Amino acid sequence: MKNVFVFDIETIPDVASGRRLYGLDDLSDEDVARAMFHLRAQQTGGSDFLRLHLQRICAISVVLRHGDKVKVWSLGEPDAGEAELVQRFFDGIDRFTPTLVSWNGGGFDLPVLHYRALLHGVQAPRYWDTGADDREFKWNNYLSRYHERHTDLMDVLAGYQMRANAPLDEIASMLGFPGKMGMSGDKVWDAWLAGDIGGIRNYCETDVLNTWLVYLRFQFIRGQLTEKAYQGELNLLRTTLQLQQGDKPHFREFLERWQA
Repeated sequence: MKNVFVFDIETIPDVASGRRLYGLDDLSDEDVARAMFHLRAQQTGGSDFLRLHLQRICAISVVLRHGDKVKVWSLGEPDAGEAELVQRFFDGIDRFTPTLVSWNGGGFDLPVLHYRALLHGVQAPRYWDTGADDREFKWNNYLSRYHERHTDLMDVLAGYQMRANAPLDEIASMLGFPGKMGMSGDKVWDAWLAGDIGGIRNYCETDVLNTWLVYLRFQFIRGQLTEKAYQGELNLLRTTLQLQQGDKPHFREFLERWQA
């Protein structure tokens, strides 16, 4: 299988930008975030989900399928700054030129990464190439919604119809995979305030594992994997997680739910 890079991000309020934009210099991070949520709810008439340019990345987890191995991890050390996480993400694209795979990456993860790269001045020439440096990228690049170099599974499976979109948790569970584990996206800010970056990263890693399993099933139904190859990929992932479950209990829990 060619290089595949499955990714997911977790975000918290960008309180530094909130202070700058709304003149909240005298407030704590928690109070700035509370004010940002309140302002957003007023703007929308109910939802306090912040606009994407005001989301700060606190974790990026990936599954990398490269050569004869599959690897699951979160970029950087737990205390790494956002700029380092964003740089590592785009460095991986520059190094491997992989197929990017996400669930709603086109609608959320990648736009957030764009804004954060803009903020931190992170260069990513391979990612932004649309054919100027590599003619193949004119017909298949990371930016076009209808190209496979970034495969947004939610978008593709819904036939690019927003009303047909489905949650990853439900699709994964429907297919017999573990689904959401540990927390949900709306609990990440609370976990961050409690200092539980480890829990956030673990949650993010189980999300990318679910996405990878759904992608493998997608590749099977479209004829890109034979039945034997598909089972081989599942076995490779199981073996990989079994070897790491001693150090990563959430991998052990993932296996238990998958095998149940």
